[in-house]
Amino acid sequence: MIGTLSNWFAFLAILFSCLGLLGLAIFTAKQRTKEIGIREVLGAGTGTGQLFILLARDFLLLVLLAFVIATPVAGWAMQRWLESYAYQTPLSRSIFAVAGILAFGIALLTVSYHSVRTVLANPVQSLRAE
Repeated sequence: MIGTLSNWFAFLAILFSCLGLLGLAIFTAKQRTKEIGIREVLGAGTGTGQLFILLARDFLLLVLLAFVIATPVAGWAMQRWLESYAYQTPLSRSIFAVAGILAFGIALLTVSYHSVRTVLANPVQSLRAE
């Protein structure tokens, strides 16, 4: 019962964080539409992914920073929690590596749709709006 409830709350936490990241990605893409249009007109290639990297880099750096800060804290907290049990399981670095890769992948999937949509938009439409 408690395990099922914990799984649901973890799912909801991940869902809400993805929605927040999606909202931030939409806001940033909307703000930088003119910049992306100017870069496309001046020759930045969409095929090479330069513009996608420009939009997604900020978010992925934030996820990396959060991972670097959270990993030692979570490791310490989990170690302290496991000390109170008679039968202990060792903490391996692979658990934290898999968690970091999953967080990075979820953030990349969340941000990529609107980043690609902004990059592939017609630059004439974004520049004509002014």
